[in-house]
This record gives sequence, C-alpha cells and structure tokens, in this order.
Amino acid sequence: MIQGKNAWNKSLTKNMEVRKISGRDVFTFMDMKNNYYEILENTVLNYPEEIAFYDNWNREYTYTSFIEMVDDFAEFLKEKGIKKADHVGILLHNSVEFCVIFYATCKIGAVAVPFPSKYRENEIHSLIEKADLNYLVADEEFQSWVDSYQVKFPITYSIDEENGYGFRHVQMPKGDRGGSVGRLDDEMILMFTSGTTSTSKGVVMKNYNVVHATMVYQRLCNISSLDTTIIPVPIYHVTGLIALLGVFVYAGGLVYLHKRYDAKRILECIQKNHITFMHGSPTVFNILLEYQSEYVNLSSLRMILCGSSYMPIEKIKCLHRWLPSTEIRTVFGMTETASPGTLFPTDTSMSSYPSSAGKPIPGLDLKVVDENGNELKKGEVGSVYIRGANVVEYYYKMNSSLFKEDGWLDTGDMGYVNEEDYVFFVDRKKDMINRGGEKIWCTDVEDELVSLPEVDDAAVVGIPSEKYGEVAVAVIKLKKGTSVTEKYIKDALQKKMARFKIPEKILFLDTIPKTPGMKTDKRYIKSLFK
Repeated sequence: MIQGKNAWNKSLTKNMEVRKISGRDVFTFMDMKNNYYEILENTVLNYPEEIAFYDNWNREYTYTSFIEMVDDFAEFLKEKGIKKADHVGILLHNSVEFCVIFYATCKIGAVAVPFPSKYRENEIHSLIEKADLNYLVADEEFQSWVDSYQVKFPITYSIDEENGYGFRHVQMPKGDRGGSVGRLDDEMILMFTSGTTSTSKGVVMKNYNVVHATMVYQRLCNISSLDTTIIPVPIYHVTGLIALLGVFVYAGGLVYLHKRYDAKRILECIQKNHITFMHGSPTVFNILLEYQSEYVNLSSLRMILCGSSYMPIEKIKCLHRWLPSTEIRTVFGMTETASPGTLFPTDTSMSSYPSSAGKPIPGLDLKVVDENGNELKKGEVGSVYIRGANVVEYYYKMNSSLFKEDGWLDTGDMGYVNEEDYVFFVDRKKDMINRGGEKIWCTDVEDELVSLPEVDDAAVVGIPSEKYGEVAVAVIKLKKGTSVTEKYIKDALQKKMARFKIPEKILFLDTIPKTPGMKTDKRYIKSLFK
C-alpha cells in the first residue's frame, strides 16, 4: 500500500493530520472551510476587486460582483422553498450563470446536480428521473425538453445570455452576505458518471471530499491569484467543476468561461491573455496539437495537467516539443475521487516514467490486489483500490460491490506500482483483452500505434473470436497527407510487440469516436466491427 501522505515532500502536507469526518478517519487539512461558499467568502475578503471570470462574450465579473449574484440567487432559491439537502438540477453550458447557481446551492446546503448539456433529450430525461429533483435551472434551449417536468418541480430558465445576465428577467431578491449552512459531512454534489444512462451511477460527493480535492490540487500545482485558466472541458464534469472552477476560486485566480470547446479560440485566448494553467483530457490536447504550427509562442503556459484517460507517450513528447517551457503533468482521477487520485510530481515528459500517472495525492491510499483481494508485490499487475479523504462513500440509491471493507474503492482499473511508488495504469478492467489466455493491455498497443510516424491517433478494443475467445482490433486516424495500408501497420507492429498483441483488423477513420465527455468511445468502436 502507498500512502499519499508519505509520497510527497513534507512541505506539501503541512497542516494536514488525521481527523474524523463523517465517521471516517481521513488524512486531510486542519483548516478546511465547511463548504465552497465559505471558500468564496474568504477569496472575496482577500481579492475583492480582482476579476474572477470573463464569460463567453468577454464580460468581466469581479469576485465581489460574483458573490453578490450568488447571494441573490441563494435567497431566490430559499424563497422558492429550496432548503438544505434538496436537489437542484443545473442544465447549463459553461457560463457565469452555471457558476452562480452552483455556489448558491453550496450556500444554502442544497445538493447540486449538474446535467451534461451535450446529452440528447432522452438521455437527460433518464437522468432527471434518477435525480429526485426539487428544482431545475436550465438554459432556454432545453425548454422544450424539460418543460413538462413543471408539474413535479419548479424550473427557472436562463435566457438570452449573449445579451446579458441570463436571470435578468427574474424578480431577484437582495441576498445577505454569509449564512451558509453546509457542514463538511453534508452532501454537496450528485454527479452521474459517463456511459449509457441505464448504467450511469449517481456519485454523491460530500463537502469534505470536494474541499480536500480542491486544496490538494491548489497546493500540489502551486496555483495562486496570479494564475489564469480556461475551462476547455464541460463544466459539469469533475475536471471543470472542481479541478478548474473550484481550485481557481479558492486561489483567487482568473477563469475564462468558453461556452463550447473551440481549439483555435482557446489557443488565441492563451496567446492574447497570457493563460498560465490548463487542465484537460488527451482529446483536448490532441486537437490543440493540430494547430501547433500556427501558435508557436505560448510561453505564458507554466503548467498543463492531462487526465481523464490515457495519454500515449508519443503525444506527451509532442506536447513537450511544442511547449518546451511548460511543465506537463499527467493525472489520474475519477468522479468518485472528486477529480484527483494520482498526480505526477514533476514534468512527465522529462521523466524516466512517462507512462506513469504519478503518485497518490496526500490524503489518498492506494494498493494493487489480486482476484481474491490480496495485496500484490510491486511490479505485479492487479486491480487498483483506493481510499481517502476525497473518495466518496457511496452511490446514490445504489449498492455497489465496488465499495469494499475499510473504505476501499475498486477503481475498475488494472495497474501496478514500481519500486519508487509510481503508479502505472495499464487498462480498464473491462477493456483488457484476453486472447486465448494471453492478456493484452489496450494502452500498450495504442502506445505503439501512435509511435508510428504516420499515425495521429488510435484506439484498441477487444471483439469476440470463436478461436481465441477475444482478439484485438484497432481504429486509426492517420496524419494529414499520409496514406498506409492495414498490412503496413501490422508489419510495423511485428517489429515492436508479440504477434498475439497485433490487432487482427484495422479500420482507418477520419476521427476517433468520442463520448460526450471527450473520452474514447470504445463501446461504439466495438460496434464498428460487427
């Protein structure tokens, strides 16, 4: 077992001790605020006139004006009968309106339920049915989808955001400063995991899970009021909501809110506004890499975090060649960890272990076990279990075998730990391919595919085989101006890996299919080979 509190320099665990919260003994901060609203209050005291946000139309909001908007909307919710522990749904794009609603729910101790604005109507309906909402705030573009729910709970729409604050049409009361009611062990966020709506799980994050995650990120990445960022991912995911919005409000930094992902607009914003920090998925950075020849000077970027799925080593090196002065660090996290799980302590691209996801963050323990739950030796591949201050306690209205004794959570990932306590994730357990008894880790094959000079991106999945039970297949996106055959790819791989690992079929696509959360859509890719 690796304990995150021992994996980092002691200066990074200052003022952290074991304390009991929600019936658990957790290693965490002794000076934690009770909730995000208290954090916002503290930031307003320290940076009252600093700009907190530029919205999609480049309108600015100071921390003082932002908390006033939050106070007013919190009072509005209370007048509508919303109280502590009630569920408030949020169906909005990346916007200051989203941020206002989120922090208002934190103030009154309600539970924020962010819905994916990229989903289709039937998917949103499925999640609403699971969420037990007491209130919903939605963008006007979704009105035809959700208006029928007015018989079950009130709905307020954000309108015409392009021309002003989306709630200017609402008779908004004047809210008082302060008076938040959420405690550390109170539920704060109900967030549904990605995947099909029938199998998505409602992850219940408590205040202490989220506040711990926020403070750890800020400390390990040294984020300050001088930092600026863009939220290039959906704000309704843990990366956008906690690792960017929450962390930057905690630090008093500046956030650019882009309504939708637009690679060229992001790069122009970095260049023009001297963005210092970014956190996104491999997909986000792969698309940005396509424009590297147009944006050769992005020297303001001091740090990039890359997570949510595996980033091939060659892509990490490409990022480093493009951004040689930027520290590039890989991170592993889950909705169930309120974002951070492991983080690379230095520049991944310059490390001896570029395929590692780093070390467990302070406050998180990690172990690798066999099929019977017995801990394995270092270097042996098994199931990765975690527990800690930022690991949630349960799913919403759902018993799960993933939660084990003594607070351990089965991440669903396969991995191992080396002698220096670096963690390596080799594959999702469900994605591992068993070819006649031989195990194939998709990430290994994807690494070799992307290392070929003609290949821009690739994904490997397993499909049924009468002879072997399962075999590997791949989809490949080629670099512009290149053209190769399936035989060429297979011949090139034979020089790099065992024959049984080589994909039996290869499809060439214009783009690698992604989920609404911008992760590789392996379920859909498998369907392409039926």
